[in-house]
Amino acid sequence: MKRSILALLAFACTSYAQAQTWPSKPIRYIVIFAPGGTTDILARLIAPKMSDALGQPVVVENRPGAAGALGAEMLAKATADGYTIGSGTVSSHAINVTLYPKLPYDADRDFAPITMLATLPNMLIVHPSLGVNNVKELIAFLKANPNKHSFGSAGNGTSQHMSGELFKTMTGVQMQHIPYKGSGPMIPDLLAGTISMSFENMTTAYPPVKNGRLKALAVTTLKRSFVAPEVPTMAEAGLPGYEISSWQALFAPAGTRKDIVARLYSEVVKALKAPDVAKRIQELGLDAGGMPPEELAALIRNDIPRLGKIVRDSGAKVD
Repeated sequence: MKRSILALLAFACTSYAQAQTWPSKPIRYIVIFAPGGTTDILARLIAPKMSDALGQPVVVENRPGAAGALGAEMLAKATADGYTIGSGTVSSHAINVTLYPKLPYDADRDFAPITMLATLPNMLIVHPSLGVNNVKELIAFLKANPNKHSFGSAGNGTSQHMSGELFKTMTGVQMQHIPYKGSGPMIPDLLAGTISMSFENMTTAYPPVKNGRLKALAVTTLKRSFVAPEVPTMAEAGLPGYEISSWQALFAPAGTRKDIVARLYSEVVKALKAPDVAKRIQELGLDAGGMPPEELAALIRNDIPRLGKIVRDSGAKVD
């Protein structure tokens, strides 16, 4: 009996000591998409704030591929000691569940949700060479030129990909999907006219629209964006019932201690509220997050079947 009590006391003391000493070394922040996109931008905004608050470097590491599945798998299989965290998106943690028949992780069980970082609309942007000025003109143009044009996305299973597939399903147009390893490498091809259009995250879509290099035809959410109030929603542009949005969140591997998750949640929320970060998030057209871990977990459980239906209805396949 004494030995059991002593063992419990020793365990309690060890756990307390670990809680007091974490973090005692750098924290790795896995970004599941290539540099230059929304996921990467958000990571590089909050990582320095987290470093300052935690007293240890938070090192951003890009691991793109398979609509975030490669980086998400790496995060899911990392040691659950609080020294590896990573991004998760509507792609990696909701859409991929239906799109990929053999996903190497369980989006619901293999992660410890920390918080939502931001939500945002996608924006339908086209190369000026198409000569269209609104969604109705684009639909007519594509129907007159079936399978002669393509839309790019940040990868198979991304919200950008599903936005395009939903557009195809609702309009009956035929066009090719070109998946990239993130928005960073996709945008230059769109600017060059190599691809004709994209349903890109507002963050990376709007800057080339503002400088006149691309045209914005609509946003994919039910409400207009406060950043580009002149751009109509898809429903306003002639597709009632069209709605899809993107979200960006932060996770740790499942099994990470609750006190560590709670500390990470607290520091990330503080980072999101920092005046310089909040200002930048607004400039990017994002709605800042901050929901508690349990709310993020509930959102994921709801989005998996909701977005899975879009995947199945579109007949989308992994290229």
